[in-house]
Amino acid sequence: MKEIRIETDFIKLDQFLKLINLVQTGGHAKAIIQDGLVKVNDQVCLQRGKKLRSGDIIEVDKEHLFKII
Repeated sequence: MKEIRIETDFIKLDQFLKLINLVQTGGHAKAIIQDGLVKVNDQVCLQRGKKLRSGDIIEVDKEHLFKII
């Protein structure tokens, strides 16, 4: 699991995917989120504007695992 530090209270899911370089555009982030490939705290998340906070765990496509710190 890779830990990702954020300096704000939260980051939106689509922005997070761009921050970690898993997607290049907001459109690509939207597509993988809507396809059900992203889990937040072990639950599929279909909200690209989902606010991620310290302690949240994000899984992308069953391959990549991240923790917000």
